[in-house]
Amino acid sequence: MSAATEKEPDTHNIAAGVDAEQVTSNQRTLHGMLGLALSVLCVLYTVFHVGSMNLYPIETWIYRISHVSGGLALGFLLYSARMLADGNEQPSNRSLLAWLILLAGAGGILYGFVSMVTLWISTGGQTGFGAPAPPAFVTDTFGIPLVVGTCLTILSTWFFPVLTRRRIDPADVLLAIAAVAVGMYFIYYAPMLRLRAGTALAHSGDMYAAIVGVILILELTRRLAGLALVIIAAIFVVYAFVGPYLPGILEHRGYEMKRFFSYIYTDNGILGPTTAISSTYIILFITFAAFLQTSRVGEYFVNFAFAAAGGTRGGPAKVAIFGSGLMGMINGTSAGNVVSTGSLTIPLMKRVGYRPQTAAAVEAAASSGGQILPPIMGAGAFIMAEITGIRYTEIVTAAIIPALLYFLSVYFMVDKEALKKNMKGIPRNELPKFAELAKRSFLFIPIFILLIALFMGYSVIRAGTLAMGAAAVVSWLTPYRMGPVAIYRALEIAAKMSLQLVAVCAAAGIIVGVIALTGVGTRFSSMLLALADQNQLLALFFAMCVSIILGMGMPTTAAYAVAASVIAPGLVRMGIDPLTAHFFVFYFAVMSAITPPVALAAYAGSAIAQSDPMKTSVESFKIGLAAFVVPFMFFYSSALLMQGTVLEIIHVVLTAALGIFLLASAVQGWFFGLINWPLRIVLLAAALGMIGGGWLSDIIGLSAGGLVFLIQKHLINARTMARGLD
Repeated sequence: MSAATEKEPDTHNIAAGVDAEQVTSNQRTLHGMLGLALSVLCVLYTVFHVGSMNLYPIETWIYRISHVSGGLALGFLLYSARMLADGNEQPSNRSLLAWLILLAGAGGILYGFVSMVTLWISTGGQTGFGAPAPPAFVTDTFGIPLVVGTCLTILSTWFFPVLTRRRIDPADVLLAIAAVAVGMYFIYYAPMLRLRAGTALAHSGDMYAAIVGVILILELTRRLAGLALVIIAAIFVVYAFVGPYLPGILEHRGYEMKRFFSYIYTDNGILGPTTAISSTYIILFITFAAFLQTSRVGEYFVNFAFAAAGGTRGGPAKVAIFGSGLMGMINGTSAGNVVSTGSLTIPLMKRVGYRPQTAAAVEAAASSGGQILPPIMGAGAFIMAEITGIRYTEIVTAAIIPALLYFLSVYFMVDKEALKKNMKGIPRNELPKFAELAKRSFLFIPIFILLIALFMGYSVIRAGTLAMGAAAVVSWLTPYRMGPVAIYRALEIAAKMSLQLVAVCAAAGIIVGVIALTGVGTRFSSMLLALADQNQLLALFFAMCVSIILGMGMPTTAAYAVAASVIAPGLVRMGIDPLTAHFFVFYFAVMSAITPPVALAAYAGSAIAQSDPMKTSVESFKIGLAAFVVPFMFFYSSALLMQGTVLEIIHVVLTAALGIFLLASAVQGWFFGLINWPLRIVLLAAALGMIGGGWLSDIIGLSAGGLVFLIQKHLINARTMARGLD
C-alpha cells in the first residue's frame, strides 16, 4: 500500500476520536506500576469470562459470584466516590477524625478478609459437604466487623475522599478487599447455600456476607449509574421488612434479616437472570465492542455514515441516526453512546442550523434507538431470551420491523426540520470520500459473521466469539492492525466498559429477588387486571406508564429486568402474547432514557450542546415519539413482529411506514410544505388511524392524509367545495 493510499482515509477522517476511551468524571487514570497492575487485573477479568464461556466452563454459582465480586473490586479501584480533580496530585488533608474512621473501617474489613483466608487455608481449599470443618471463630466472628468496617469505609469515601485521578484512595482499596472477602465466603459455601439460603437453616455468616455484598453493590451502582436505581433498590429492600405494616396489595408477612439476605444473594436474586446475562452475553458483546473500538471500526462506521448522508440537507443529523444507532446497538448504554458519538455529531448539527436542544435531542433519540436495533439490541435481546425462554433468533427477527419504523420516524423528523429551515449539508470537500470508504467495506464483516453464525444455529456465545475474532482479523487489512498490544488494550477496555452493567445488573437482581420473595409482582399483576377490567388497551396504557416510571434514571438493562418482573406477567395473564408483552415493556423501558422529567440520554446530550436539559428532554421525546406509538402498532398487528403471512407482513409494514410519515408531518408541521394546526391535527388523527392495522382504519387514515394533501395543494378549497354543491 502506498503512502498516499494510507494517508487518504485520515485526510477526511471526520470521525477521528469517536473510538477514544471515554473517561468519566470520577474515573481514575493511573500510571506507572500501579496503573500497570490495575491494567493487568482488568485484562484477567475479561480473559476469565471469555475463557470460561468458551474453553473451561465453571460451576454456575461460582462463576457468577466471581463475576460480581471481581467487578466490585475493580469498580472500587477504578472509580472514586466523588468527582475527581484533574492535574497534579494533591496532598492528603485527612483530619484526625477521618483517620480514626478509616482505621476503624480498615480493622473491620481486614479482620473479615483474614478470616476468609484462614477459612480457605484451614480447609485446604476443599469445599462442599465432605470438606473439613473450619475453625468456629472464623465463621462466627467475621461478620459484624466486616459489616461495620465496610459502612465506616464507605462513609470515609463520601466525606474524606482523595480527590485526584492519579492515586487510589486507601478507603477504596479496603472496599475492594471487602468485595473479595464476600466472594471468598460465597464461593466456599456455594454448595451448602443452594440448600439453606432463604430458610431457617441459614447461618448468621450467610446474612452478614450478603449484607456487605448488597451494600457494596449499591455503592458501586451509585458511583457508576447514579442514585435512581440505588433508591429504588433500597425501597424494595425496606419493603421486605415493613410489609406487615402496609395496606392492600403491598402487605406481606415480613421476613427475618437472616432469611431475607441469605435469599437475596442466590440465583433468585443477585445471582439470578440479570447477573446471568451480565456475566455472559453482556460482557461478551462489550468485549466485541472493545475489539471494534480498538481496531477503529467505530470510526469507520461513522465516517461511512458521513460519506453517505453528510452532504444531504441536515446531513449531520442523519449521520447521527445511522452512526449512533449502530454504535448504540453494540455498547448497550444510551447515555454512554451520546457522550462518545455526540461529541462529534452535536457540534456539526449546530453548525448546519439545528438548535442546540434539537441537536442534543436527535443524538439522544438515535442512541436510545440503538437499544432496540437487532441483532444485539444493547443486550436487551439476550435478557428477554433469558426471562421469557423464547429463542434468541425469534426475538431478533421480531425486532427488525419495529426498529426500522423507529429509525424511519426519526429520519422523517430531522428531514422535515431541515426542510422547514432550509438547511444544507456539510460541503462535500469536508466529508470522507465514499469511494475510498467503500473499498474498506470489509470492516462490516464481523457484524455479518455474527448474524450468519446466529442464524446458522450457533450459540450466542460462540457467534459472539467468532465475531470478536473476525474483528481482529479484518483489522490486519487496515493501517490499525490488532497485534498483541492492541488485543491486550481491547481486553482492558472491555473490563472497564462492563463494570457499570455488572453493578446495574446486580442491583436489578436485588429488586427481582424482593419481587420473587414477597410475591408483589403477582399482586401487582392482579391489580393491573382489576384496574383494566380485562380491557387490554387500558392495561397496556398502565403498563406503558409504569415501565417509563421504573426506567427513569436507570440503564436499559435494569429498567427492562424490573419491568419484566413487575408488569409483563400481568399482560400475559390478560391473554397478550408473551413476545408482544415483553417487547411492549422493553420499548418503554428503553424510551425512559428520553422521557421527561428524568431523561438520562437527553441530559448527556444537553451537556455537550450547552442547551437547557429540560427543553432538550422534551425535544427528544418529540423526536422519538414513534417509539411510543410502535408498541401499540405491534399489539394490534402481530405481523409487525414477523408473525403472519408474507402478504400480511408487507401490508402492515407499508401502512405503518405511511402512518409514521404522517405522524412526523403532524409533529413537525410540514407535510409537502408548511401546514397549520387544524391540518396537523387531521394528520395526527390519520397517523393514529393507521395503528389498528385493519383495512378500515387504513382507508380512513389514507383518506385523511389524502384530504390534507389536496387542501395543501389548493386542489380543494372553499370555492371548489361550494361549486361542488351546485
